[in-house]
Amino acid sequence: MKKIIISLALLGCLALTGCNDSFLEKYPVTDLTEGNAFQSYDNFKTFTWPCYEVFANKTIATSLSGIGQDSHYQGDRWAGYLEHKQESGFNKYAFQTVSSVASGNGWEFDYLRRVNIMLSHIDASNMNEAEKNHWRAVGYFFHSYWYMELIDRFGDVPWVDKVLNESSEEAYAKRMPRKEVADKVLERLKWAEENIGNFTSIDGANTINQNVVRAALSRFTLREATWRKYHELNDYNTYFEECIRVSRLLMASYPTLYLGTDGQPAAGYGEMWTSDDLSKVPGIILYKQYVKDINPAGYCYMEHTSSHNIEMNQATVDLYLMKNGKPIKNNASQYYGDKDMYATFRNRDPRLYHTVIPPYKVKAGKGDYPTWSYTTNPADREYIDIMGANTSCSNPGIGMKRLPGQNWSASLVPEIPRLGTGAFVTCRSGYYVWKNWNNWETNFNNGSLNVADKPIFKIEEVLLNYAEAMFETGQFDQSVANSTINKLRKRAGIADMVLADIDANFDPERGKYYPKGNTTGVLVDPLLWEIRRERIIELMGEGFGFYDIRRWRMAPWFVNKTQKGLWVPKSVATKAGYTLLNESTGLSDGVNGSMTEGYLFLFNDPVKEGKGWMEKYYLFEVPTTEIVLNPGLAPNNPGWE
Repeated sequence: MKKIIISLALLGCLALTGCNDSFLEKYPVTDLTEGNAFQSYDNFKTFTWPCYEVFANKTIATSLSGIGQDSHYQGDRWAGYLEHKQESGFNKYAFQTVSSVASGNGWEFDYLRRVNIMLSHIDASNMNEAEKNHWRAVGYFFHSYWYMELIDRFGDVPWVDKVLNESSEEAYAKRMPRKEVADKVLERLKWAEENIGNFTSIDGANTINQNVVRAALSRFTLREATWRKYHELNDYNTYFEECIRVSRLLMASYPTLYLGTDGQPAAGYGEMWTSDDLSKVPGIILYKQYVKDINPAGYCYMEHTSSHNIEMNQATVDLYLMKNGKPIKNNASQYYGDKDMYATFRNRDPRLYHTVIPPYKVKAGKGDYPTWSYTTNPADREYIDIMGANTSCSNPGIGMKRLPGQNWSASLVPEIPRLGTGAFVTCRSGYYVWKNWNNWETNFNNGSLNVADKPIFKIEEVLLNYAEAMFETGQFDQSVANSTINKLRKRAGIADMVLADIDANFDPERGKYYPKGNTTGVLVDPLLWEIRRERIIELMGEGFGFYDIRRWRMAPWFVNKTQKGLWVPKSVATKAGYTLLNESTGLSDGVNGSMTEGYLFLFNDPVKEGKGWMEKYYLFEVPTTEIVLNPGLAPNNPGWE
């Protein structure tokens, strides 16, 4: 298996740097050999540090690679929650353009080499027993974190827990059944939890510790348990029980949610992605730190430019609750309708405002503020008053998400929605995603000055994991709702989830899951649907979507939806160079169509085009070259044979 071992030509020079070439740029290694590099605690710390870059690996949908559209937005794009704004940005799973691959596709084992090298030298080191256990636990964490991804992608995968070379029999091993691999990952993570020790004073803050291991356990066990349940693999109860156990421990350790500093509704939710120092933020378990002149990023900068290509569609906007805690189609929702964007956003869950730029309109030129003033229409400032006025329109500016918007050069965005794809802060759907946007960061036209930290593990995800696992084990009651879902809602200013209110009519458009062989779908339990909705909204734009819709077997319900934009008069669409969606045909109404108003056309209805989600997409294809090199990997995953 080419991807499990490094070629002999590289083996010698990379023996101590196999998982990360950038390690050579930071640490002198010319005097190190495998014989002398693994003696002291500091040796292991230095060697293991590059493994943290797994959290920036672009094959992981929740990764943080410096620009959101190339990392943490992607998993929600493939889930159908978000989309690419260009005409060519259709969902590859909806339109069946996922082609067979000869290499890549996430079939990567190189990363494991560094971890296995480190683990292989622990016993012979000069460390004491507690120190040895600590580094074995850290190694097990990184090894398991990567296997969490491999299992999710391919199901059955080879198990590699030692350093391999060309003559290693294990280099040509068969794929181990998913259940056996997952059980090994669970065993290793539990061992790491029990043995990692408290070495933060030596390792430094924001490093792998017991709570980080527990957070990984919470994520992994829920993912694996629900996959086993809904993909009819059985043996899932142990995983649900482990998720509940570790989640409870984390909830006790992190009892407080961050409320933010900028005074907007749901400020703590939005500022989780726009704060300069997450070490001061409650509920953060592990985060990616960005530092000026060391490793600045381009998240915020990108979202102030024409290059940002992530937008939301109408179906996802419709998932957000009203402030009274009701879905928009509930009889008591008090929904204002979607015939203009002001109405669509009115009295909605404020987490929507921190994910999509709310509508507004201002007059350019000096007036109320240095470069703009309010219009004479009070409706135009409704969401400016909610989010706060951009009083400076400078670069850098003041505060977090403020309106009106501006690009990196402080040029004004006079109104939202701003339709188009060429100018800065434009999109086709009208729903422009701005999760990483703030005013206080410096943005110049080089894209790498931003220093806002980004979360990797946080208590909000754990609360949602716990809520879901408690439902799946028949233990979700009002007290659980209050300690999880309602805790998140209170921060957002949303009415509590009241279990007695949730029946089959609570959301007339609740989602469906698709058991094997069932093409019509089965309605999700009403309460479970609300738990899942809360997860979707709270974690929107963080990359969890593609994992979730596949483990729930709900991919057709999300991916096969027609992605459409906001409702506009035809004159507005025409002026912007776009057309309206004819929902009866699932196609564009065209320039000469008879419609006078409607939803903006983004892409065809995939089902009416004869496309849509395919069963084989639940697992990735094992690259064909890998099977040629190692026939033991055959057969490929179902549908990819």
